[in-house]
Amino acid sequence: MTTEAAPALDALAQACALVGLNSQGAEPVRIAENQIWRLQEGVVARIARAGQLHTAQREVRVARWLTDHGVPAVRAASVQQPVETDGRPVTFWEELPPSEHGTVSDVALLLKQLHSLPEPDFNIGTLDPFVRVSARLDAATTLPDQDVRWLRGLHRELETAWAELPAGLPTCAVHGDAWPGNIVRTSAGPLMMDLERFSLGPPEWDLVSSAVRARTTGAVSPQEYEEFCHTYGHDVTDWAGYPTLAGARELRMVTYAAQHAASHPEWRTQAQHRVDCLRGRCGPRPWQWEGIP
Repeated sequence: MTTEAAPALDALAQACALVGLNSQGAEPVRIAENQIWRLQEGVVARIARAGQLHTAQREVRVARWLTDHGVPAVRAASVQQPVETDGRPVTFWEELPPSEHGTVSDVALLLKQLHSLPEPDFNIGTLDPFVRVSARLDAATTLPDQDVRWLRGLHRELETAWAELPAGLPTCAVHGDAWPGNIVRTSAGPLMMDLERFSLGPPEWDLVSSAVRARTTGAVSPQEYEEFCHTYGHDVTDWAGYPTLAGARELRMVTYAAQHAASHPEWRTQAQHRVDCLRGRCGPRPWQWEGIP
């Protein structure tokens, strides 16, 4: 067991005891900002960062709202949740059947369903595309100071541009982090996962992730992106606000890598490369960024 996983296992044991589940034999699935553990009872536990209780409460409620409206999504387990241990909220979810990552078209299909729904009748908050960016830059200790200052300047510029976005598609409930890693495909079809960024906002924010993966990182082929636009029925890159949203998404991807490079030496080269790309040191897009777990 990793040194990161051991303390979380103690918190998991406490959380399971509070809701009547057994943590014995729990297996780590993913140890990152949020930690995922598989229990023996067909349940998956998710341990979020400290201070995220409200977000966890909203995530559980959103999952149940999506189920009620026929949008395929992860199902919250039938326990009283979330619970909080060691300052970290813990949620419990029904384990998925055998599955694989969704496709770009799966993302488009589910987003089309989601964006057609009426606004929820409970408060899901307003989208903040820059959430935690400042904290990530504070933690980016492997980057040269001049690069961090440049990124902070870019952050300020994008915040100003975001406040002045041109008119686009009607505001609706958005997933907030819609890409194939947050969509899985089971024998019954694709479904949504990772609902912590769910909020009200411009639907273009959900669409821009796939566009950036096509135009910026090279993770999506031109043919895949064409199919994405065909399935959803809209190409966000035609919108005047696309450069701002793409810039915000790129900044998030860069600062995520920079933050975690401080504790994961194997990510340092990729983190610096992403900064170099934004600063014009690596030629034009797409830049073929490597994925970071």
